[in-house]
Amino acid sequence: MSVTDRSLSVVLSLLVVPVLLVACGGQPSRSPEGEQAKASARKSGVVQKRGGGYYKDDGPGESIPDNLDDIPEPQPKAEPLHRFANRPYVVLGKAYEPNTTVAPYQQRGVASWYGKKFHGQRTSIGEPYDMFAMTAAHPTLAIPSYVRVTNVSNGRSVVVRVIDRGPFHADRIIDLSYVAAYRLGYVDNGSAVVQVESILPEEATTMTYAQVMPAPRSPRPVSAGGRDEIELLAASLGLDTTAAPPLVSELRPIAARPSPTPPSEAATSGVSPALSGVFLQLGAFASADNAESLRSHLQRELDWLNEGIQINAGGGMHRVHMGPYRNRADAERVAERIRLALGYKPTFVTR
Repeated sequence: MSVTDRSLSVVLSLLVVPVLLVACGGQPSRSPEGEQAKASARKSGVVQKRGGGYYKDDGPGESIPDNLDDIPEPQPKAEPLHRFANRPYVVLGKAYEPNTTVAPYQQRGVASWYGKKFHGQRTSIGEPYDMFAMTAAHPTLAIPSYVRVTNVSNGRSVVVRVIDRGPFHADRIIDLSYVAAYRLGYVDNGSAVVQVESILPEEATTMTYAQVMPAPRSPRPVSAGGRDEIELLAASLGLDTTAAPPLVSELRPIAARPSPTPPSEAATSGVSPALSGVFLQLGAFASADNAESLRSHLQRELDWLNEGIQINAGGGMHRVHMGPYRNRADAERVAERIRLALGYKPTFVTR
């Protein structure tokens, strides 16, 4: 190497070293592989703006905050459980019995994420979904509650607040917000195998949703575990919780009453009593917010549908319907596509 080359090398090293000292705190210029992968995953999650894998055309959108790494995780605390979001419900013929206490819980499975297509829409807790907040949707965990989610492949973990129901897909256990998935490093992949563990604030362990639910309109026997309520609900829908749900040969529509109704219920009364034919029933809820949340999720998971997904409110229930179809064969074809997409098949309702 010539004198000139050595001089140039010295000058460049003097310029580079201070930068490395600031950026790396005195560490070697070559980052460990884990740090490189971490930086690459976070950068690609924002710059490439790819979708979440399970939700077509979904993604982070164009306006991404610069401070995703600084968004705080929620601080677990004792909260009264939601009056309606923790009641038993049925989606696509499957009965779900949400937890009615904040209790120890562990589960390993596939997590996905949802972004701009859900941003601002109502969640099961009644709050608007914020893709830049550390939240999650789960089929049965108490709402609200807190869990720690760990990406099994890289060891990263985040704390999120459970505020919504879903995902209603056979091979997924939890949906995370965009920013939570970004922090776990699986935005571009769309999904990841995670470990979900409940977080139990000491004073929250005795809080149950029975303590905050309003009294029932009429007395009826309900077991402490809530199983009777599921069976009563399933029976009212013509479902068998131990076998494939049979065809409901006739179900009279209950017209929406003109009496005062909370805004969330009035806004979701979407099926006209005048319509007749074969319908697919996708879910049934006591909570209007849960029904609206399911409709929003399915409109994106099943975005190939030509039919609108509607909510029929009546008799204290909010039923999520699709149709009408001219005959059972037409409805059966769509139901089979839904089964292939989500792993569950809707029930049939003839009116």
